[in-house]
Amino acid sequence: MPGIEKLPIEETLEDSPQTRSLLGVFEEDTVAISNYCSQLYQAMNRIYDAQNELSAATHLTSRLLKEYDKQRFPLGGDDEVMSSTLQQFAKVIDELSSCHAVLSTQLADAMMFPITQFKERELKEILTLKEVFQIASDDHDTAINRYSRLSKRRDNDKMRAEAVEDVYTSRKKQHQTMMHYFCSLNTLQYKKKMALLEPLLGYMQAQISFFKLGSENLTQQWEDFLGTIGTSVQNVRREMEEEAGQMQQTIQQMEMSCDPLYAPCDPDPVHSPVCRNLTRKQGYLYIRNKTGLVSSSWERQYFFTQGGNLMQQGRGEVAGGLVTDLDNCSVMAVDSDDRRFCFQVTSFDGKKVVTLQAESRKDCEEWIATINNISRRIYLSENAEELAARVNQSALEAVTPSPSFQQRHESMRPSSKARAGRASSISSVGSEPSPALSVLSLDALVAPDTPIQFDIISPVSEETAGQNKAAAQSGRRSNPFGESGDGTAEDSEDSILHQLFIVRFLGSMEVKAAESADVISETMRQILAARAIHNIFRMTESHLLVTCDCLKLIDPQTQVTRLRFPLSSVLQFASHQDNKRLFGFLLQSTSGRGESRAVCYIFESNNDGEKICDSIGLAQQIAFHSEMDRQAEEKKKEQDKAKEKQQEELSKQRQIEKDLEEQSRLIAASSRPANPPAADGQFLVLNQSQSEDSDAGEDSKKKGESEA
Repeated sequence: MPGIEKLPIEETLEDSPQTRSLLGVFEEDTVAISNYCSQLYQAMNRIYDAQNELSAATHLTSRLLKEYDKQRFPLGGDDEVMSSTLQQFAKVIDELSSCHAVLSTQLADAMMFPITQFKERELKEILTLKEVFQIASDDHDTAINRYSRLSKRRDNDKMRAEAVEDVYTSRKKQHQTMMHYFCSLNTLQYKKKMALLEPLLGYMQAQISFFKLGSENLTQQWEDFLGTIGTSVQNVRREMEEEAGQMQQTIQQMEMSCDPLYAPCDPDPVHSPVCRNLTRKQGYLYIRNKTGLVSSSWERQYFFTQGGNLMQQGRGEVAGGLVTDLDNCSVMAVDSDDRRFCFQVTSFDGKKVVTLQAESRKDCEEWIATINNISRRIYLSENAEELAARVNQSALEAVTPSPSFQQRHESMRPSSKARAGRASSISSVGSEPSPALSVLSLDALVAPDTPIQFDIISPVSEETAGQNKAAAQSGRRSNPFGESGDGTAEDSEDSILHQLFIVRFLGSMEVKAAESADVISETMRQILAARAIHNIFRMTESHLLVTCDCLKLIDPQTQVTRLRFPLSSVLQFASHQDNKRLFGFLLQSTSGRGESRAVCYIFESNNDGEKICDSIGLAQQIAFHSEMDRQAEEKKKEQDKAKEKQQEELSKQRQIEKDLEEQSRLIAASSRPANPPAADGQFLVLNQSQSEDSDAGEDSKKKGESEA
């Protein structure tokens, strides 16, 4: 028979995308075999059912023929000839029924049993191994990701030992499972032939045995043919047993030899030295991809060199993609704050820089040496390894690790006076200032000795303790997020403008030239430079709510207001000239000592920063017109009050004049004598009512004079 394709068990430890692609072909073939065997099983099962039905029907026919004598037909008489003939037929059919029963038994044993065993046992075993291999592969990916995320700064022996043990266990399990899975798939290529030939062989042999009594010549011909098929099946079985023995031996040898390679740490340099004469290399590496302005992520890919190019290929991809051209490139080991064993490849023109991470220091040095050899075009020569050995010294210089950022800062650290004058300017960063940052801090637009704040600190957090204490004394429950819970509506609910934007806080710092138009762009430059120098990638995401009263930074998860800026305190706002996603605004605030200061806040948005600035400008215009309308309304109310007061004064004056006239009339009436004097010269005494009227008139006169 023709040769059978096999999966290479020797390449299971490397687990390259090419091996996975070939595995996918075998898995597709397994699915096709399973579908075809299911259809063939259904067809053969129909034959078996039909044969059982035929045997049962033949037996029933024979029984009915034997019972003919017992029948009582109303119009029929005793027919001895017919009865004896039917008895002969019954005897022959009974013998034929026995042959059909034997044929059914032979079909069950020789035809249905092999294909049922192949369908229910072999194919299900393949599916089970596939699931176990997938679980082992996922566990290995999880373990290697955890090991790669071990921090170099916080080096913990216990955590590193646990990660190494986890990688060792998962890699060993994946390797062993993959080898057994490959072995089963290779064995399946033999078993599928037997699964197709053995049922057919059994079917034909059963049929030949059935027809043996009637056709000896035909039986002899079929026996010769079936004998040949039987010999072929035996040969296939023998080849399968030999191949299975060889694969089991290979698995045992690889399990013994590959045990030290399961651990991701560096092997013994005596037994496994670094090879610096390579011109071709492949394996899994982590590549650093930028996901934002200052943020990045790491992705595990399969890398390989092809000529003078560095290629990468992901799992499931048919072909690899170009990463960078290695001709005349430069490569060096670099220190990363969150990763180990990193190296950097820079293209010959310096426009493209690729940062990669290897699994161990040995792997990192071999990659650097290989890329150095390729960059010198050694791979184009006939004796590439000999030429690479001659330039080994230059490769050793390339793999020397570069100084860390801390060493570079210490070597370039300014004098103690300059450091003391600027120590507080980076208090929020938590590291020594570099010369670049010191130069930035001396800019005329930025207030001296001001810190750069890279995270949002809500002012309500400083008052929470006092609020909670006061609330406990008063017996009232307080809001732990610093917001008032008195039941009053927020001041922004009556605003006619509500616009929400998704922003990420980059930083804030105090400035001294609040009137300058370049203060926001200069603040952007200094905050971005400080983030780049100190490798600060984390940003706080918030929702910026623009209303006619204020600007609010809201937590997107808890909907709690982090910061609130009155719109009247916003002095100016602008977006970046080149990067339109960057914007900032300048606020006028008052410190605890009553001093006025200006603080600039810088953000990155998902939208255009000019749209946010336009929204803030629109809010200020609406607030300005609202303030003008309010002042006009208040002025009108004051004028109405003045008019009402004037009317009241006028009515009072008229009432006074009327009272004076009445008093004058009463005084005039009281001054006239009511009774003439008597003849004897004596006066008459006034009655009581006249006396009271006179007194009331005089009192009214005095009161009127005093009021006048």
